[in-house]
Parts: sequence; structure tokens; C-alpha cells
Amino acid sequence: MDHRGQGRGTFHRTVFDNERVTDLRPRLPSPLREAADDRFARHGVRLLLKRDDLIHPELIGNKWRKLAPNLERAAGRTVLTFGGAYSNHLRATAAAGRLLGLPTVGVVRGDELAGRPLNPSLARCSADGMRLHFVDRSTYRRKTDPDVVARVLREAGAEGAYVVPEGGSNAAAVRGCRALGEELRGRADVVAVACGTGGTLAGLAAGLAPDQRALGVPVLKGGFLGDEIRTLQTAAFGGPMGAWRLDERFHFGGYARVTPELDAFAEDFGRRHGLPVERLYVAKLLYGLVALAEEGAFPRGTRLAAVVTGSPFPA
Repeated sequence: MDHRGQGRGTFHRTVFDNERVTDLRPRLPSPLREAADDRFARHGVRLLLKRDDLIHPELIGNKWRKLAPNLERAAGRTVLTFGGAYSNHLRATAAAGRLLGLPTVGVVRGDELAGRPLNPSLARCSADGMRLHFVDRSTYRRKTDPDVVARVLREAGAEGAYVVPEGGSNAAAVRGCRALGEELRGRADVVAVACGTGGTLAGLAAGLAPDQRALGVPVLKGGFLGDEIRTLQTAAFGGPMGAWRLDERFHFGGYARVTPELDAFAEDFGRRHGLPVERLYVAKLLYGLVALAEEGAFPRGTRLAAVVTGSPFPA
């Protein structure tokens, strides 16, 4: 595979280079831009922003990198996937379905949401043609159980669909995200990314050079993500790959939790750097990096790359 990412893959030759959908071709490699910021500079750290949010206007950042290999495998079938009521992954999958003419089904956590007015995120999914299927939280927790998946497929009227896991993280997605690390070889000492299901970090770490390391900032509570990343790397590559670690202090209470402090930080960072800061992932990452720099976690002379994986809703 070309080190610049998915743009040389079979998927792009057979689908994205079709005249009907040429506007779907990604911008790869995504730009890497230095951000002058005294909060890092006074500690001798150079901050670089890896603008994966600029890959594509609708399939943004790691969502593109994860979905592209899975959509290739779907081969025109209905795509069924899982997410919460504010899932960026559901929105990206729905957008891909609309742009490619693929039927999509979103299995949404929380049957109590059925029949209620849709929030803006789910409304966007529906407008893009995604059929929403709400399940109770007990069922959702067992979403990787083959019997549960088979029952959900039947109930959703989607038997025969290609199933993509929550967050899009599976072996194919992890291999797709490896290109992110390859694009950064020799250009940073530490590469940091916000983590939900861990697939992006698993692939990123595998793509970096041996003298580079990856840092993940989980946006959920729980302390379970390390095992998930190791499992994903084993499925994708047969075993552990790359040097990586997690700092689990910056979730701000859990997924989709945004405090006034975090909101103010994101607004300030956006003004400083002309960057609209997405709150659920990117803001937590950047906040964590500022805190780590203040703690002296990065040696002087470190080139620190922060992966901007998304943009604020609506995109």
C-alpha cells in the first residue's frame, strides 16, 4: 500500500474514481501544520496539528480511514453499524451511504429514544437515509455476541447486511489507520490522538517508526481500553505493534460530557489557532496535551503532533 494512505487502494480505483462519485476522493496525506503556542513553547515543545479533519468534508478524519476498507468489504450490501445517540461514527456511516448509494442501518443504544424527536446528530443520520433501529441498553452491551447480532439483524430487517462494529473499529479499520502513522514517520517524536474504541490508536502506533511513540487520550471512563487496543492489534497484525501508552485523566466525566471548563478551553484554543475545536474528542485531547506539557511530560525539543480527528457538529 502507498504510505500516503487509502488513496492508492482498490476501493478508490473501483468506487471513488467512478465519475459519479469523484467528489468522494479524500485529501491524503492530510496536512501537518505547526501551531505556535506559548503553553508548549516555554517547555521547549513544538506543537504540530495533523489535520485529519480536512480529509473529506463529510467523512472526516479517522472516520474516513476506518470506513473506507469496511465499505470496500461491504461490496454494495447494506451496512449495519452501532452507536450512541451522539455517535460521530453513525453520522459518518450515514453520509457514506448517501454519497455511495448504499443502504445503511444504525443500531442506536437506548430503546427509550424510540418515538421521541431525534437529536440533531440522529436527525442528520436519518436525513442521509440511515434507518435507525433502537435497542435496549442490555442488548446493546452484548452487541458483539453473534447470537445478539443475528437477532438484531432479523429485527432490523437487515439480514445479509455487512456489520461494522461500534466506532468502526475492527481489523480492517485498524489496518486502514496504519497509514496515519506512516504519514507521520520522521515528522514527530510523539503523536497523540483521542480514543473512543481504540482502533485509530491501534493502527497509528503500528504505522509509526520505531523511534516514535503514540499517546492515546481516552474520552470514556473505564480503564478497559488498553486491553481493547491489544486485541485489535492482534486481530489486525497478529500481535502488538509500535510503542503506545494511554493517559486516562482527561475524559471530563465520560463520553459526550463537556464541562464549562472544557468548553472555554476549546473556544480559547480555536481563537488562538483558527481551528474549530470539536468537543467530544479533540478538545479533550488538546486539553490533556496542555496539562501534560505543564507537567513536564515531554522532554525539551520534542515534536508533538496532535491528530485532529473531527470538526464540530454540524460539519
